[in-house]
Amino acid sequence: MKPVLQEEITGCGIASVAALVGVTYKQAQAAANSLGIFAEDQQLWSETHHVRTLLRHFGLSAASSESPFQAWELLPPVALLSTKWHLERGRPYWHWAVFWRSPQGAVVLDSKKALRSNIRTDFWRIKPKWFIEVHGAQKTTK
Repeated sequence: MKPVLQEEITGCGIASVAALVGVTYKQAQAAANSLGIFAEDQQLWSETHHVRTLLRHFGLSAASSESPFQAWELLPPVALLSTKWHLERGRPYWHWAVFWRSPQGAVVLDSKKALRSNIRTDFWRIKPKWFIEVHGAQKTTK
C-alpha cells in the first residue's frame, strides 16, 4: 500500500480511500463524484457516511462504528484514522489518514501534500481521536 496525495485542500477522505484501494486520486475522485460525493462537502470530513459509501463502492467493508483510539499497539491491521479532530461551532471536523501494519512495520499514510514524507512513523505527533477498521484493502508494498 502506498500513500495517495490529496489533490484538493479538503480531499483527505478521497485520498485515503484511494490509498486503501490502490487507485489514483483522480480515479477515486471520479468514483466519489459519480456517487454525489465532493471534496468541498463538509460532510466528507465531519461525518463518516461519505467515506463509508466510497469504500463500499470499491468493494471494501468497514466496521459499523468508530472505535475510540487507545494505543497504536491496539489498532487493527488496517484502519482509517481521524486525526486533527476539533470542533468548529459545535461541529466535529478531522483529517483522514490510513493506519497500516505493513510487512516492514506500522505506518500512517497521510495524504497532506506539505509533509516531508507521506509515510509516517512519527506516531507521537499524530493524535487520533478514533478509528474505523477496514477489511479488504490492497496489501501490496509497491
